Amino acid sequence: MVFLIILIASFVLQFIAPWWAIVIISFAVCGLFSKTAKIALWSPFLAILLLWIGMALFKSIPNDHVLATRVGEMMMVKSWIPILLLSGIMGGFVAAISGFCGYHFRKALLRKSIIKKELQPSN
Repeated sequence: MVFLIILIASFVLQFIAPWWAIVIISFAVCGLFSKTAKIALWSPFLAILLLWIGMALFKSIPNDHVLATRVGEMMMVKSWIPILLLSGIMGGFVAAISGFCGYHFRKALLRKSIIKKELQPSN
């Protein structure tokens, strides 16, 4: 569920928001819906990896990978494929860190509220 929410929300918002909207989406979704830290780490990573690679292919195939090839040449890579993979991995990494932080933020808030309730005097 976390994977699909992040994938759909990021897909919709990438047309109107900057690239770093994935940070906010991953943080919020994983903070609200993730059940484990493992899900909070891997779901955003895989969702953004697939989304960014898919969108890069969608935009690169019609122009015969001209821009990706030129960026690859600047980075001393002969092919456009490593550039495609690198961009997907970098976006996935950013989303994974954000989702992991969102999960632990929620855990910290819950822990703080539990501790606060325990410290209150009983009637």
